Amino acid sequence: MSLLRRLDVHRPTFIPSALLIGAFVGFTLLRQEQAAALFQSAQGWMSAHLGGWINASVNGFLLFLVAVALSPLGKIRIGGTHARPEFSRGSWLAMLFAAGMGIGLVYFSVAEPMLHFAHPIAPDAPAEARAAQAMQWTYFHYGVHVWAIYALVGIALGHAAFNRGLPLSLRSTLAPILGRWTHRGPGIAIDVLAVLATLFGLATSLGFGSGQFSAGLSRLTGIDNSTGLQVASILGITAVATLSVVSGLQRGVRRLSQVNMALAVLLFVTVLILGHPGARLGDFGRHLFSYFTELHTLSTYQGWDNPDAAWFRGWSLFYWTWWISWSPFVGTFIARISKGRTVREVALFAMALPALLSFLWMSTFGGLALDLELSGTAAVAKAVAADSSTGLFFVLEQLPASGWTSLVAIFLVAVFFITSSDSGSMVVDFMTSGGKLDSPKGLKVFWACMEGAVAIALLLGGGLAALQSAAISTGFPFSILLVGVAACLLKSLWQESRT
Repeated sequence: MSLLRRLDVHRPTFIPSALLIGAFVGFTLLRQEQAAALFQSAQGWMSAHLGGWINASVNGFLLFLVAVALSPLGKIRIGGTHARPEFSRGSWLAMLFAAGMGIGLVYFSVAEPMLHFAHPIAPDAPAEARAAQAMQWTYFHYGVHVWAIYALVGIALGHAAFNRGLPLSLRSTLAPILGRWTHRGPGIAIDVLAVLATLFGLATSLGFGSGQFSAGLSRLTGIDNSTGLQVASILGITAVATLSVVSGLQRGVRRLSQVNMALAVLLFVTVLILGHPGARLGDFGRHLFSYFTELHTLSTYQGWDNPDAAWFRGWSLFYWTWWISWSPFVGTFIARISKGRTVREVALFAMALPALLSFLWMSTFGGLALDLELSGTAAVAKAVAADSSTGLFFVLEQLPASGWTSLVAIFLVAVFFITSSDSGSMVVDFMTSGGKLDSPKGLKVFWACMEGAVAIALLLGGGLAALQSAAISTGFPFSILLVGVAACLLKSLWQESRT
């Protein structure tokens, strides 16, 4: 226990979290075949029985946050009336965007539109219609629903910590319901679940990131894209992320986020210019209009009574549970960097701007991939079907200066990987140190290493299926907690508005 005292941890949260994660990693590495079968079984059962609840709750979170932001409650400032932002708006948005969407955005920018195109909901539709529908669904999965989940948790945590003086941990958001049990068994159990959800959600992203990073290295250098290379990628980038998180929020995370945005802008502008900018911007506007006009149809589609149910479970349901499992991480991070901003500002900026940037990114890369496929210039769909992690690099190879752009893309994946890992480590530090904003460096190192260990365990214990199962398994129970978070936030904001 002397080590725990030096680490200054909140033992009721840290000990069960560390033991559960350690047991999971040990079981998955020692019993890889049994672990893979268990992951697939759990994913299948939850997808079949609980998908309707997830779809309804995600839509409810969006409607709730929009209503709160546009109401008089939206004027309430996180941190109190006289609080002022710690970071400039540009730095704030860069950190928010890099932490909340990084690896998934890069990995699926080509892969998702092409997979939707190759396996559409309406298989008999003309190729142009299937391409348009592919981009519409891609927008949907990276749109305002995602950011509503993150912003809800961020606002609730920020208000609890900076307006009501409670620890920066998820149990604090449920204090109006838990009462004296906030700091006892039920509250501690909620924080443990938040730690598990954060680690599994991050591990899913790190798994995708390692696959794409190693795929890029393989195509650029000729090294075999093996599981060993992916494990080595996780180990190397986790080491860099550990150094970043130890250096702190102002130095490590903020600077890496700014580097991340610079690389993303560089790659985006280059591909936009080389890939017919007029067509790409036209795609962006056309698909944006289609997304908003069809938002209700997209939001309510489940396809339970026809073969498309499998499509819904494999795509929308996976995304929603993945984003929900990320919500403690991204929400805590949003809360930490948003002190001094109003509820309305956090809600609207966090929902609108990152979603629009995601749409622009997807239109540029995904739209170019679809054009290459439709024109017969390159068989992008075939390449993605063979290995979805290589889709981005395959498209870049069809453009001039492909070696240079592929190298930038590899660095971008690495920095997204690092910012997700170090931001996640910082958030888990908050949770397991009792909500302290400045936890010991030893604790940061421990959780950064554990994130890498979980990602490696999932990669070896079932690959992509295991990564998806991990996100779904933690996303389902956490969606129930988020309903309570929304109710408690409304009560807390209403009480403050009356004082």
